Amino acid sequence: MGHKEDLLEGAKRCLLEKGYGRTTARDIVAASGTNLASIGYHYGSKDALLQQAFLALTEEWGDRAGAAGAEGEKPLPADPYERFHAVWEQVIAAAGPSRPVWKLQTEVVTRIDDDEKLREAIKEPQREGRLGMAQGFLGIDPEADPEKARVAGLLCQALATGVMIQWMVDPETAPSADDLTAGLRVLMEGR
Repeated sequence: MGHKEDLLEGAKRCLLEKGYGRTTARDIVAASGTNLASIGYHYGSKDALLQQAFLALTEEWGDRAGAAGAEGEKPLPADPYERFHAVWEQVIAAAGPSRPVWKLQTEVVTRIDDDEKLREAIKEPQREGRLGMAQGFLGIDPEADPEKARVAGLLCQALATGVMIQWMVDPETAPSADDLTAGLRVLMEGR
């Protein structure tokens, strides 16, 4: 790896260990084995590097969470309720290991009112993430049906955020895939 990649990996480690607000340029340099000048040369600023590192971490989470039904994985069921259940089993199983990423996401959301550049940096990746969730979680091709993918992605993203926050607060009472599927049936079928 070159300095640019080393800096990104170091910044990702720092974000997961220290958080967004507490990570300094010196922390990143120490974690990456590079130098302070490399940050400006490759990313322009520490903030730009942290934004890239944050986006990379959330994309990696999305890739892991959306791996259900991916090539080489067990195919997802055709029945929509069974598919929903299988996907949420996988997402919830990753709740523990995903905790640092969700803690970081929660911190970043609290910063966007005071950091317009950060808000702008995450808008488009958030939109893309929704479409990725629609495809990975539900098998909806965003190119074939963009509006269906958009609204399904909005719902998946809202569910993922709510479920992960519940797991962070109280894993003992947080929803299981069974709970979510039963709740979906109640919403859809009225029972």
